[in-house]
Amino acid sequence: MSPHDTVTISRMPPSRRMRARRAGVAALALLAAASIGSAAQAAPPAAATPSAPHLLATLPSNSGLGSTVGPDGALYFPEPAAGRISRVDPRTGTVSTFASGLPVQFIPLGGVMDVAFIDGNAYALVTLVADDLFAGSPYTVGIYRIDSPTTSTVIADIGQWAIDHPPSGFSFFVPSGVQYALESYRGGLLVTDGHHNRILRVTLDGAITQIAAYGDVVPTGMEVMGNSVLFAEAGPTPHLPENGRIASLDPRTGETTEIASGGRLLVDVERGRGQTLFALSQGFFEPGHDPGTPANPDTGSLLMFNGHGGLDTIASSIDRPTSMEIIDNSAYIATLDGDIWVVDNIASAPFGR
Repeated sequence: MSPHDTVTISRMPPSRRMRARRAGVAALALLAAASIGSAAQAAPPAAATPSAPHLLATLPSNSGLGSTVGPDGALYFPEPAAGRISRVDPRTGTVSTFASGLPVQFIPLGGVMDVAFIDGNAYALVTLVADDLFAGSPYTVGIYRIDSPTTSTVIADIGQWAIDHPPSGFSFFVPSGVQYALESYRGGLLVTDGHHNRILRVTLDGAITQIAAYGDVVPTGMEVMGNSVLFAEAGPTPHLPENGRIASLDPRTGETTEIASGGRLLVDVERGRGQTLFALSQGFFEPGHDPGTPANPDTGSLLMFNGHGGLDTIASSIDRPTSMEIIDNSAYIATLDGDIWVVDNIASAPFGR
């Protein structure tokens, strides 16, 4: 996806220069240098035999995007078509409504993109619901604090901030940006903007700062690891494997280091114990398709960092995955159509969270 394109419809959206890109062969040493890996291993755990993906649940609105593990150990998934967040029991697959009344998407993209918790409070990321493209919208592009099962409060107007602080060095056409992922970090929140190609930090009183800006890398899902933040890069269309990367960002300095590459249209990154890293590929993007088009059905895959700068496939034929969470030794994967799939036995011990 080019920086002037809109984000990819699945959780796959699209900020200036990578400050430090290094060979993946030195990845683990770099992780340690970035304070990720006081516990970093010389190699990932020995290969396991993952199960085939099996269905845990389907979200009621048949739409899904981001995800998180809540303080109660349950899984939480936004449903942008319905303007709500659902809770899913990872053991039984039971689905219940956690929050509703949030902005719904105007087009098959945007709305509630992701959810995160800080000190037991939930926060939702909402995008593509207001700016010049949606004149007259009553909604705000930004972060909403969930106050009750049916009410929320806007704590940060990221859309207006983006309009007031446009990126430079490339063209774009959504002034408010297309925010993609939300992650809690040191009492505040981090946000990726795939259209404006940057990562923002947001405090709970609404202050917004840019901590990193890139070229056309399309930052997507994030994971906090020690003092660093890992993030996935979908890369520009047609989302070639060499452009699908995991990178590490030091939010204190803005220094960014490449960790691994080799995944088509990466939409998320997560870690297991022992610093094992997993990435989620949405799959094969058909050349010539419009930017913002999802990957072809049933071409997504779950990948594991191999310790040598590459990514190995451990589960395949997943239908347009959008995000994942790891609990114990299982990966819980959300898809564009709202299905929640589970891949068990993803790595030999030590594993999980």
